[in-house]
Amino acid sequence: MGLGFFLLPAGGVLSLTGVFLGSSTLIGLSWIMWAAGILLLIAQRYRRPPDPRQLAVAAAAGDARAVRGLRTLALDARSQGRPDAAERMLRQAVKAGDVESMWELGRLVQDREGLAAAEPWFRMAAGRGHVVARRLFRAGGELNRDGTSPL
Repeated sequence: MGLGFFLLPAGGVLSLTGVFLGSSTLIGLSWIMWAAGILLLIAQRYRRPPDPRQLAVAAAAGDARAVRGLRTLALDARSQGRPDAAERMLRQAVKAGDVESMWELGRLVQDREGLAAAEPWFRMAAGRGHVVARRLFRAGGELNRDGTSPL
């Protein structure tokens, strides 16, 4: 969401409190909060989406926010029916060491090519501590195809 979604109701509460207490100071502050909230919402609406190429460069340099941004863009691309773009971005996030991207890339590959092709990605995520991916493997590393009794 964002700060704008917080400022609008908070401004309303402050305004009602100011009216109830007869405080023009609180009412004035509430107007400031409302104005700031509306401006933040407008600014957020017209903010340019991040450039995946810039995020990839920043992710390769170790910027964790850029890695999360790449993953978010990849999941958006996947939900919009652009799996090739999603795979490209997820692979860049995986190169930066993002465990969640390893899992998501495995899911994407599984949808396209099946579980056998996705297994290396799931195994990589499990090896780095991804809780759900770990459930796919039994003790000793055998693939647990049905997802039950992982031990």
